[in-house]
Amino acid sequence: MRIQRLDEGAMKAGSQWKETRKMYGTEATEHFEVVQLEEPNKIVLRCDGTKGTTGKGEYIFTYIITPGDDTTQTKVTLNGEINKLTGFSRFLGKMIAGTFKKACAKDLDKLINYLEK
Repeated sequence: MRIQRLDEGAMKAGSQWKETRKMYGTEATEHFEVVQLEEPNKIVLRCDGTKGTTGKGEYIFTYIITPGDDTTQTKVTLNGEINKLTGFSRFLGKMIAGTFKKACAKDLDKLINYLEK
């Protein structure tokens, strides 16, 4: 995976980047923007599908960070939305919701592995 920042400085609302990764055997690039940042409890990201490989849709990812059961744990909850799809894309979006959910779970697992190093 490659990330290209489109601005400089600390991450804040309005920060943007392009993320390129392998999806189904081919490279896909998507455009992300931080919509809301409430450190250390919440971050909302928007992926503008019209600026990326998919060419359609809007994907909203809300990460909620809360203390876990003890002082060594943190709970990360991810809520995702797919918006602005029409016609066949909307139908296809409903069909691939399970695949989308699995991809998000995989991303969270990678985040856990990275943070536990």
